[in-house]
Amino acid sequence: LIKDDSTGGRGRILMARNSAEREGVYYSVGGRVQYGESLEQAVLRELKEETGLDCKVERLCAIHENFFTASNGFKYHEFSSFFLVKITDELRAIKSGQRTTGGPSDEILQWIDLDNLEGITIFPNFFTTTDFTKETGVVHFVSKNEVCKRQN
Repeated sequence: LIKDDSTGGRGRILMARNSAEREGVYYSVGGRVQYGESLEQAVLRELKEETGLDCKVERLCAIHENFFTASNGFKYHEFSSFFLVKITDELRAIKSGQRTTGGPSDEILQWIDLDNLEGITIFPNFFTTTDFTKETGVVHFVSKNEVCKRQN
């Protein structure tokens, strides 16, 4: 999670979007863990691939269990971990609409103003309701049938 509080209000978060898919739908910057990587190593590699920048992790801030049925009918229990990333001037300088450097070819980065979410869908949606810069521990979320609940 890359959050910039210097803009006032609730701040803004850096998200990604595939420009070939539905307009207004954004997801967190990141990706899968490669064999042999720690979670933190994977986060740093993914951030480098997608932003082109060397980043620093502050801490693990959330885990998310997501139960869903895919369009092919298969049922999944997905487990994701989210890390708060130290904001830097280089990250703040990323322009909305900038293409990711190592993500899918149609993927762009976008700063989302948390005070102006009209017409925007964020995955996971708890990014819009929880201020991880003010939380001190790891927050656990569980989503079932697109309803997300905080567990602690």
